Amino acid sequence: MATRGALRRTYTWIAAHGPWSAWAWRNTAFAVAAIPAALPAGLGLLSVPLWLVLVLALGPLLGRLQRSRFWSLLGLEVPEVVRAQPWSTPKGVAERLRSDATWRQYAYHLLVSPLMGLGGALQVLVWAGGFAGASVYGWAWALPPDRSGLGLAGAYDLVTVAGALLLLAAPWPAALLTRLDSAAAATLLGPNRARELERRVEDLAESRAGVLDAADLERRRIERDLHDGAQQRLVSLAMNLGIARATLPDLPPEAKAVIDEAHREAKEAIEELNSLVRGLHPAVLEDRGLDAALSGLAARAPLPVELTVDMGTRPGPTVEAVAYFVVSEALANVAKHARAKACSVRVERMPDRRRGDLLRLVVTDDGVGGADPAGGTGLVGLRKRVGSVDGTIMINSPLGGPTVVTVELPCGL
Repeated sequence: MATRGALRRTYTWIAAHGPWSAWAWRNTAFAVAAIPAALPAGLGLLSVPLWLVLVLALGPLLGRLQRSRFWSLLGLEVPEVVRAQPWSTPKGVAERLRSDATWRQYAYHLLVSPLMGLGGALQVLVWAGGFAGASVYGWAWALPPDRSGLGLAGAYDLVTVAGALLLLAAPWPAALLTRLDSAAAATLLGPNRARELERRVEDLAESRAGVLDAADLERRRIERDLHDGAQQRLVSLAMNLGIARATLPDLPPEAKAVIDEAHREAKEAIEELNSLVRGLHPAVLEDRGLDAALSGLAARAPLPVELTVDMGTRPGPTVEAVAYFVVSEALANVAKHARAKACSVRVERMPDRRRGDLLRLVVTDDGVGGADPAGGTGLVGLRKRVGSVDGTIMINSPLGGPTVVTVELPCGL
């Protein structure tokens, strides 16, 4: 069974790569199609200056011709270099002369294209020689008999075998030419890959910053709507219930109990809504900055928190929001899991040569340690929040403590 499967795979491979296959003829057509685009280079045999002038003048047309050849015969798209200015303006001409993409394209037209055209011509000769050799008996039958006395009839068998072998080998030079031409076109005709990657990274960074800003604005809008809408209605409801309880002393005990219960529920709802609003985007963070917002967090923490803030100028609002929520989640993790007696938070702004200024947050507790980001302790959320602004987080939490969480955020966002 294994032998039969191996034979089937061998037959399938030979059928797909033989001289009669679509693979062979596609590569051959692609190699031969390089000849017309290489014709201007042939003038270099007559006049080198004329050759250079023609190639430089026909560069854009030759580029479109080559891209059409790659797309129509191979289905390979070679992207065109995007220009900021049209070529017909002085700025457009200056931009093209300064661009390395222009000179890479001319390098393709002046060096690679002539070589590929020569390879295509040789490929035609390989196929023609193979067909002529393999069909030598047909030529001998169709043409008049040899009367030269050279005795070539005895060599017909050898010529036929050589022609057949040449036909079997002909697809592989075409495939090699196709691969070399595709690699050269991707490198020279298309945009610079490194610069294109840098541009895409910059675009992604800008779009991500826009998404973060939009999310921050949306949080602020929700916070204002809750504060000015639902919260005010709950406050008004609690006041009305308090007034009703104070001004209606003759109500039955059952009604008073219902009013008391509703008044208590309204006050609890106000407290929960206040906590929710602070969790969305605390107003003190926008009005007074990160120092005041973190002071409020430290005051509300269920354990003593020593806070030190040394920032100088304020970072961007997105970085401030991330820093606030990082400290908030870190303190919540300490309160829930660390069994700590005290905690310290240090915030400082530090210079960095690679990324500009960094905002460093260090949260230290004297708890039991052993914090594991994979253990569902909230550290996964910290990593995601820090990573959203290209920040870094380091967690040092040996068993027995202490636990030190160090976060660095770029202030440029």
